[in-house]
Amino acid sequence: MPRKPRMYLAGIPAHIVQRGNNRDACFYSDDDYLFYLEVLAQGLRRYKVKLHAYCLMTNHVHLLMTPEDEAGISRVMQHLGRRYVQYINKTYRRSGTLWEGRHKASLIDADNYLLKCYRYIEMNPVVACMVDAPEQYRWSSYSWHAWGKPNKTNSIAL
Repeated sequence: MPRKPRMYLAGIPAHIVQRGNNRDACFYSDDDYLFYLEVLAQGLRRYKVKLHAYCLMTNHVHLLMTPEDEAGISRVMQHLGRRYVQYINKTYRRSGTLWEGRHKASLIDADNYLLKCYRYIEMNPVVACMVDAPEQYRWSSYSWHAWGKPNKTNSIAL
């Protein structure tokens, strides 16, 4: 039986969460984070999706994106899934799935919830006790939003 297609709306932001299979790690080194961000940037440009916030945790990712059309986010996630999983499996001589099923998605339909979603995403490393302050975590969009500093670790323009 085919899967139901995701319901995204053009111009409506969505909070995407994708977890590692069995909550295992999906990033093992700095190069993995950098490659993920590179592939994400390619997908965003190709499928005309805007990225507002992100946080790459060791075993899951949070993305806040707005598509220009209904298929944009799904195509970005498919692109990421193909390229990043291939890279991880080849680099670490493994096989099989990296992600725990399909990504989870929530449409953001209110401005006040949008700001809460930004905060939730960028505070993830603090809540997980990985760092004391969000600016200490280099794999999120926090430094751009809080200080206007481009994240030197990636090529994504927010």
